[in-house]
Parts: sequence; structure tokens; C-alpha cells
Amino acid sequence: MDFEPSDLIVGLLMAALGLIGLILASGAMDSEMYVFGLSLFGFACVFDFGLLRRHFDRLEANRHG
Repeated sequence: MDFEPSDLIVGLLMAALGLIGLILASGAMDSEMYVFGLSLFGFACVFDFGLLRRHFDRLEANRHG
């Protein structure tokens, strides 16, 4: 399968950032840190899904022309 190594590296780093966000949210003592951790996790998920979408859109474009 054809993939960009930079997309893979960025995707893995964003997954690690999302995991850090979940760890922050689980150990939060106040609501601000809880919201920040969940927001960080949500951003990482959306970013990774965007990378996946871009990858499969690129594959689809190469297949059709």
C-alpha cells in the first residue's frame, strides 16, 4: 500500500497526544484540566481521522485517474 511516512509519523504522534489527553483527564482535580484533557483527546481523534480520510481520498483519486 502506498503511504506517506510523514503522515504515519504525525498520526502516531497525535495518537500519543490523545493518550496524554486521556491521562490528563483521568487525573484531573478540577474541571478545567478535565475539559482540556478531553479536548486534547478529541482533537487528536479528529486529526487522525482527517489523515485517514486524506490517505483514502488520495488512493481513490489514483485509482480513477
